[in-house]
Parts: sequence; C-alpha cells; structure tokens
Amino acid sequence: MIANELLNPRSIVICGASGDVRKPGGKALYNLLNSSFKGNIYAVNPKETMVQGVRCYAKVEDLPQVDCAILCIAAKFCPGTVDVLTQQKGTKGFIIVSAGFSEENAEGAALEKHIVDSVNAVGGSLIGPNCTGFLNTNYSGCFDTPIPTLDPHGVDFITGSGATAVFIKEYGITNGLTFNSVWAVGNSAQIGIEDVLEHLDATFDPNRSSRVIMLYMEKIGDPQRLLRHSRSLINKGCRIAAIKSGGSAAGSRAASSHTGALATNDAAVDALFRKAGIVRCHNRQELTTVCAIFMHPELKGKRCAVVTHAGGPAVMLTDVLSNGGMEVPSLKEHPKSAALLEKLFAGSSVGNPIDFLATGTAEQLGYILDAVENDFDNIDFSVVIFGSPGLFSNREVYALLDEKMKHCKKPIFPVLPSIINVKDEIQEFIGRGRINFPEECVLGNALCKVYNTPKPQLENVEQPIVDVDRIRATINRCKSGYLEIADYNELLDAAGISRKKSVEVTTREAALAFAREVGCSSDVPLVMKVVGPLHKSDVGGVTLGVKDLDTVAKEFDRLIVIPETYAVEMYPMLDGTDVYVGAIKDEKFGHQIFFGLGGIFIEVLKDVQSALAPVTAAEAKEMLTHLRGYKILQGVRGQEAVNIDLYADQIARVSALVQAAPEIVEMDLNPLLGNAHYVTAVDARIRIQK
Repeated sequence: MIANELLNPRSIVICGASGDVRKPGGKALYNLLNSSFKGNIYAVNPKETMVQGVRCYAKVEDLPQVDCAILCIAAKFCPGTVDVLTQQKGTKGFIIVSAGFSEENAEGAALEKHIVDSVNAVGGSLIGPNCTGFLNTNYSGCFDTPIPTLDPHGVDFITGSGATAVFIKEYGITNGLTFNSVWAVGNSAQIGIEDVLEHLDATFDPNRSSRVIMLYMEKIGDPQRLLRHSRSLINKGCRIAAIKSGGSAAGSRAASSHTGALATNDAAVDALFRKAGIVRCHNRQELTTVCAIFMHPELKGKRCAVVTHAGGPAVMLTDVLSNGGMEVPSLKEHPKSAALLEKLFAGSSVGNPIDFLATGTAEQLGYILDAVENDFDNIDFSVVIFGSPGLFSNREVYALLDEKMKHCKKPIFPVLPSIINVKDEIQEFIGRGRINFPEECVLGNALCKVYNTPKPQLENVEQPIVDVDRIRATINRCKSGYLEIADYNELLDAAGISRKKSVEVTTREAALAFAREVGCSSDVPLVMKVVGPLHKSDVGGVTLGVKDLDTVAKEFDRLIVIPETYAVEMYPMLDGTDVYVGAIKDEKFGHQIFFGLGGIFIEVLKDVQSALAPVTAAEAKEMLTHLRGYKILQGVRGQEAVNIDLYADQIARVSALVQAAPEIVEMDLNPLLGNAHYVTAVDARIRIQK
C-alpha cells in the first residue's frame, strides 16, 4: 500500500527550496503554496532564512517532525537527507525530482538503492527520482506547470515521463479535460505504474474514485500485474487508455521460426492491452481524446448521427467512422425525418449527416438533438460540429448544446473547431465543465478505438481438456532444443491437436513399403519432406503429389542427400486452405499465441492475430474475424471454407498445451490445412528450454 503520508500529508518540506521560481526548488514551493494544501509547509536551504514567505531551515536535522519531503537537491546529497528524515523526523512520503541516479550510471544506481532501502525500512513511499513530481486534490507536489483543474471525477494520470506529462496536460487542459491526480513516477525506483494501478484498485470506491485512468509508459515492468489490476479496475467501472512507446526498436529479433519473427515487443503489448480491455493509443492527441470520450456517457452502440452546419467536416467524419467499423445510418426514409425537416431552413438535409446549414440556429439544433434522442431509434450517439466564420457569436448555440448534454441519455460529442473566431464562447462552454473536441477526424478515430476495444477477458477461463500427464512425461524425457518428430507428435496427440499421420523413413525400401501400405496413387497422392533442415522449402526439400512408386524411389534418393537431412517424412496429401498457429514464450509476458493465414502467406502478408495465453476458442473465433484475409477462410470463388469452430478449437488447444508445458519457448504449426471437415497440422516445430 502507498503510505498516507505521501497521499494526504499533514506537513511537507521542500529540501532545496528557493526564491527563484525558475529553479525546481523554487517552482515546487510556489506550486505547493498555491495549491489546496492546508498543512504546515517547511523549507530547507542553508543559504536562506525565509523563502517565499516560508521559514527556511539550514539543515534537515533542524526540522520538526514532517510527513512528506520533496527533494530538489543534488543526487549525492539525497541519501543522507533521506536517512535523517526517515530515522529522525518520521517522514514516510518522498518525492525526489532530482536527476543523476540509475538513469545515468552505476554510481547513481547505488545512491538510488540506498534511498529505496531507507524508505522501505520505515514503510514509506517514494515517487521518483528523476521526475516532475506528484499532485492530487490534497496538494501539488511538483515543479512543473500547468497545474490542471483538480477534480475528484477527473482523470488519474500515471506517466513514466515528466516531459510527456507536461505536454499531455497542456493539450488536455486546453480542451477542458480535468484531472484527479498526476503521478510522474520517473525512474520508478520504488513506485512504478503497476504499483499505482494496484493502489487505485485496492482503494477503489464506487462513489468517490475517478473512473478514467490515463497511462504513458516506456516500459512494462510486470505485465501480469498490469493485466490483473487493469482488468479489475475496468470490471469495477473504470476505463483505461494508454500509450506504450518504444515498441519498434525492441521489436526486431533473430528467430528460427515464423512465430519468433512475428513476436515483437509491440505485438505482446497489443495482446496484453486487448486482454486487459485497455484502449491503446499512439500519440498524445489520441490519448487525451480517448480519455475525453471516457468522460462522457459510455457508448452503447456504433450508430452515429453527424449533426453539422458545415458539409466538409461532416463528410470527413463520416468517412473516418465508416472506415473504422462504425455506422452513420441513413435517416432519409425514417418516418420521423419529414417532421424534423419541416422545422429547418429550406435546403437543409436530414439524410445523415444532418446538415442544418451555416444559418442554422440554436433552436433548430435543439429540434435535431431532441429527434436524435426520442425519434431516431437507429441512432446510438451523436457528434455535433458547430464552428463559426466569425460573423456572429455562438454563445446561444453552445449554451443550448450544454443543456441538451445534461438531459439526453444518448451521448453527444461536441466538435467546436473555431478556436480563434469564437474562442471566448468555447471557453465559456469549457467553463461549464464541458470538453471540446476541436478536430472531427481525431474524434472519429478515437471513437472507433474506444468502441472496438473489447471488454477485459475473464481471469479464469475454461480451456480444452488435455492429457497433462502425457504432456509432462514427454517434456520430462526430452532435452532442451527442437523436438524430434515422434516427440512433438506425442505432444500434439496429448493436447488433442489434429495432425497428419506420417512416418519417417531412412531407406528407399522403407519409403516404398509405406507407399504400398497406403495405396499411393492419383487418388491417394503422397507428400515427401526432408527431416533435418529447418526451412524445408528453401532447400528444395518438399515434394507434393507423389502418385506412383517410381516417383517415390526417385524423390527419396534426391531428398535424402540434401545437406542436414537424416530422414524423409511421408504422409498422404491433405487439401484445404493454409492456416497457422504458433506460440512463443516471453519472460515477462508469458506465452503469446499467434494465428492467421499460413504457408507462404505468413511470410508475405503477416496477416495474424495474437493473444496472451490462456486463449479460449470463443476468443480466438472472435479475433479471427479481424484478419484482413478472413473472407479467404470463409471461402471465396469456389474455394471450400475453413471450419472456423475447428480452427478456433485448435488455437485453444495450443494455448492449453503451452500452459501445461511452460518449457515450450517456441512453437509453429505451419501450415495447418483447413476445410469444412478438418483443420489438421501438416508441419510442426517445437522448441523447449528447461
């Protein structure tokens, strides 16, 4: 738990306080003095006796007892200062804005560890070091600006970057976003993003807690803890949006399988956020816009009424919504449209977009929003675009808009784009507690992201039944590395994963004997494939459609001499669409399951979905619909469709297998051949690491 002395202190000291507000120690004191804090404020600076009207002590040893300390001094002085405060002054809350710690060198890391040990010894809590600070409705413990309007119903903002916090606050405040708390955790020496989420989860009060959480992170220290507390908070009624930056550089890795090549850090983050129900954003504008949407009533559907007095923005918004999977339904034939049209100026349109012209009035906007609320049953929410060419005031329109937003049950999102022409009217609108979305396409993209982000996956899900004892026996007898065919076939069989029935042969005679046994012919063609080389196709090690014994003999002789080949695998040829399932283990994220179009398509198109284990068949089935090539699975131009239920079951069984055998670090089933009757693995590769 985070110490109350940090969250709600009775007294605070600024170490390194200054009268110069251009310095962190001066600005931190200034912000604190101008915040809502009602307790005792102290200052420490050996060169001053009074700073900004506050008595200044020469050294921390001279201080009275103090709950919380904000350190704005050189890194080398911080450990000794913390020791005095923890051991002599009863201090348990610490905010260290100073830099020069683990982010710089080993010496700094040692200083940081000393501080954490001292704070932990007294059950204290530390924000930082190397941060801009912390603020909540009790006090401002930071040196940066702007200080946002603090509102218990505002956003809880947790960030690993102080500079990013400044820029996000600036953009959000400008458009009316309010904040409940800002945690700039810096180096996260003791308290990191996961710790703050755990605190918010543990202390959640349905009557008092904020329902909107904004995250900016450059690393995820504990993905499973992030998942656990995000899922819990969202299930309690919170909504979370996050940026996780730095994925592209971390994403490239050398791998000996398709799954390894696909398994980037960024793909793992996508899978984690999806399972948690977090809306993933990729820039500050998108993040603040999504959180601003969260401050409005929750979307109950995807059907939007675009209400506008300007045609161009409405068309662009309609495109964005439609391309993002939402709908702008036609209202032209709706039985209530004619009555609405009679109340508008000649030339208006109610087809959707509902365009009531540049001369449209507040009264007419009221008629439109009432119709959306009460008459149009095929509309779930509306976006109102209303700017100004600068000829008249929009005050009356924005006042009407505010009133309708108070009483309408269907969400209304205001796009007020004239941030210069009607600047004062927009500020009045924001002053009423409203948020402006100044750019309609940014809003449209954010609405699509919010609507398309699924609810959190259940923590405990039912997985397919697999033979765990048989799986464990196989894993226990195998050595680290890629498994032999007999061993991975045993795992697949134990997990109930459908596979082709094959043999490995090392002599021409054995190859011919198997061909005679299965009746090799034009009706029962065979596949012959090298065993040994990792990329069989690349070395010419795959022969399809072998229909007679002479070809069997000839192909065996050719294949067996390919370098690294020690046997030839043979099996009756299957038909169907190439699909794929893979798994890879990440030390932090656990097992990640990939699935999509297989064969050569995985290399060319990389059209795959990924999810963190456990993955249920229902989850996999829903995710398959998001493949770009989903129509191929459904069957196109006479091609037989893939049985999606069977395919989803195979995905879930791979998930169950890797959970029973966590030693599996990399696995490919590529391809599986799928049709209406079966989805069967024809090639597999499994690597374990004990």
